[in-house]
Amino acid sequence: MSRIVVSTGRGGAGKTTFAALATKYLSPPLLLIDIDPDQSLADMLGIDLEKEEVRTVLDVLFDIQKKQGYKELVSMPLPEKIEYLFTSECLYESKYFDLVSLGVKWTEGCYCAPNNLLRGIIPRLAQNYAHVVIDAPAGLEHLNRKVTSEIDDLFIILDPSLKSMRNIQRTRRLVTEICIKYQNFYLVANYRFTEDAEKYIRSADGIYLGKIEPDAEVEEYNLQGRSLLELPDDSPASLSVRHILAKAGYETA
Repeated sequence: MSRIVVSTGRGGAGKTTFAALATKYLSPPLLLIDIDPDQSLADMLGIDLEKEEVRTVLDVLFDIQKKQGYKELVSMPLPEKIEYLFTSECLYESKYFDLVSLGVKWTEGCYCAPNNLLRGIIPRLAQNYAHVVIDAPAGLEHLNRKVTSEIDDLFIILDPSLKSMRNIQRTRRLVTEICIKYQNFYLVANYRFTEDAEKYIRSADGIYLGKIEPDAEVEEYNLQGRSLLELPDDSPASLSVRHILAKAGYETA
């Protein structure tokens, strides 16, 4: 049985940084799913998907919609074709983890088709992994469309702002209203929180696990396109995420 983790929060709060650093410590086999159109998770892990010839889910759906390529699969039923292309073209595989990216929508309309695709495939795919980490975008639209309906641990990454604090209640209300099942609702402060500001999180509706410590090397690695997995063992940000995961009951590697 895999443990499904969702990292979410307001834009710029650090949810992708948290997801990337969690990758350093969660035991394999590990699946990462980036449903944020910004596609930052691969970048933070030093992966060039285009160079690796790994496509996004939306790129594949775009080609299917426009009937571009895949002539050898013309006789295959559409659901089977989509799932085949998902695993053969959209899955980046490495020694430590696998990664899937939703991608950027190039056509008009909503994300319903790719969301429906992920909702159908994620549960089956997850059975092959010990942990599944989903990097969710800012806002609640993907939770609202139930890309996944069962979550073990929901990590809300916060910045020191009133909007971020209000997002806690909006997220909790939404997952309750649309019947997303979750075991734990965790709160994590980003590096901008002072000790005085942390008191607002401790009084919020959720289990506060701690703060991602300031780390100049994280910003430097991001600018250089280096993987955050290469941060030194004494990296303050890495160690704080390891501590947060341990408090959530994970056996960190």
